[in-house]
Amino acid sequence: MAKVTLCSDWLDVCSGCHMSLLDIDERIVELLKHVQLLSMPITDLKHPPKGGCDIGILTGAVSNDHQEAVAKEMRERCKLLIALGDCAVFGGICAMRNFFDVEDVLRRGYIETESTAPGSEVPRSEEIAKLFPQVKAVNQVVKVDIHIPGCPPPSEAIWYALTELLAGRMPVLTDDLLTYD
Repeated sequence: MAKVTLCSDWLDVCSGCHMSLLDIDERIVELLKHVQLLSMPITDLKHPPKGGCDIGILTGAVSNDHQEAVAKEMRERCKLLIALGDCAVFGGICAMRNFFDVEDVLRRGYIETESTAPGSEVPRSEEIAKLFPQVKAVNQVVKVDIHIPGCPPPSEAIWYALTELLAGRMPVLTDDLLTYD
């Protein structure tokens, strides 16, 4: 039987959700018996293949046009999409920026910080991602099939969801999987 293919990417994140994925520890060896990792931020392969994959995982909020393109590409190329972590599911801590004007945020980050050199300016270039006025959860940009909340989500919840999918079942996350120590 062919392995299930899995791709993941991160958007506006701290990388804690991918660390939680790695926290399934030695069970990752068992997972790799059934899953082929095609692309991940922690590998050299960064984009899901044009031929697609079975499962896509996105972590982080959508804060700019580059991240929106990544989310749309992942949705187009995967059969099933998982929003992993509070930022992907709700906008998380990234959405705190929604209380401020984009130009105020950029000015604070590039000009007004205590460590900024005098005379600094906000960088402007077509190559730099354009911040959206509002940070969005992934499901505000693309269709999401499974939501796994948490900051970061418990590795047990991630393991459960993946093993349920491998068994051909849609995971139903219960409160006991979403408790935090």
